[in-house]
Amino acid sequence: MSNVGATSEVGTLRTVLLHRPGPELRRLTPRNNDQLLFDGVPWVARAQEEHDAFAQALRDRGVEVLHLDRLLTEVLDFPAARAELIAAAVDDPRLGTTLQRATAAHMGDLAPEDLARTLIAGLAHDELRADGLAYRLLTPGEFVVPPLPNLLFTRDSSVWVGDEVAVTSLAMPARSRESTITAAVYTHHPRFAGVEQLYGAHLEHLEGGDVLLLAAGVVAVGVGERTTPGGAERLARQVFSRGLAHTVLVVPIAQQRATMHLDTIATMVDVDAMVMYPAVADSLVAWTVTCQTGAEDADDLELTVRGPAPFLAAAAEAMGIDRLRVIDTGLDPVTAEREQWDDGNNTLAIAPRVAVAYERNTVTNAALEAAGIEVVRIAGSELGSGRGGPRCMSCPISRDRL
Repeated sequence: MSNVGATSEVGTLRTVLLHRPGPELRRLTPRNNDQLLFDGVPWVARAQEEHDAFAQALRDRGVEVLHLDRLLTEVLDFPAARAELIAAAVDDPRLGTTLQRATAAHMGDLAPEDLARTLIAGLAHDELRADGLAYRLLTPGEFVVPPLPNLLFTRDSSVWVGDEVAVTSLAMPARSRESTITAAVYTHHPRFAGVEQLYGAHLEHLEGGDVLLLAAGVVAVGVGERTTPGGAERLARQVFSRGLAHTVLVVPIAQQRATMHLDTIATMVDVDAMVMYPAVADSLVAWTVTCQTGAEDADDLELTVRGPAPFLAAAAEAMGIDRLRVIDTGLDPVTAEREQWDDGNNTLAIAPRVAVAYERNTVTNAALEAAGIEVVRIAGSELGSGRGGPRCMSCPISRDRL
């Protein structure tokens, strides 16, 4: 595939990967929504309407929109992809050998579209005809294959750095199987033939929401609830060894729900500007990691680590600019906290000085416009129940180089 990849957060967006929410969201109940990482039970039909409007807003700006479930259906025509994904779906110690085999046989008989739906929406006990000890001990509504409602947030399970894609290692058990789907699509779909994968789900925890492409050759990686220090170091070694970056900024963030990823507190909206949660703007620090030697093996690279230094200063130095402009979330501390919780920081730049944002963050959006940023507003009252905004819901596959 030609013309893929990204070297920044703000180059004109050409192709993006989305996932339209579907029956997997209908699996959410007040009993399981916390375990499945949602703060509430969304109104699914409205969430779909909001997502359709988001996708259309991107198309209206000339962006090609790819849907993950459609790509998945297409790769399930390939026996190797089917085998990999079914094996991953039944790889669960709760099930035992008998139920694993019965579930795999059931899934193996499904047509590609039905199998794709099952891999995403899951399979409940009462939807499967089986026998054996484990099957009898499961309750009727219990999941044999759990659903993947967070697949909506396509940013997390893969991220492009240059012309290579990092299939990430998701930290939360409810999300770990998402990466198997993403990896299968990138490995088997003809659209991505020849694309190199620079990371894998078997490696240290790393999530795409923690990865910001500040400028060509400059990558920031948040370390907190989802991405580990080992994941940040592994990504640094990978991008250095492949010549995809010269500097990686490792940014510790609070390990809590409101700041689960770096992109929940800061996102780029121009080549030299970001919207940032003011409560952390002065306290955020970064360790600057560079590569001292050019060893062939990534594990043998000698890394140089400097810091910590104030994040904004370290970022500007690495980017080769005088300073990084900051547009505050909100206007006062209370509004800032509310709009940060409602993903006011989580914007998706579709070109320099053009960003998609949730309409409800009125104060932050006004501040963006006052700073010269065009805001493309979308609804997100139901989409936001999983704690993610426009950036979380999108994986750029192709951006223009700046």
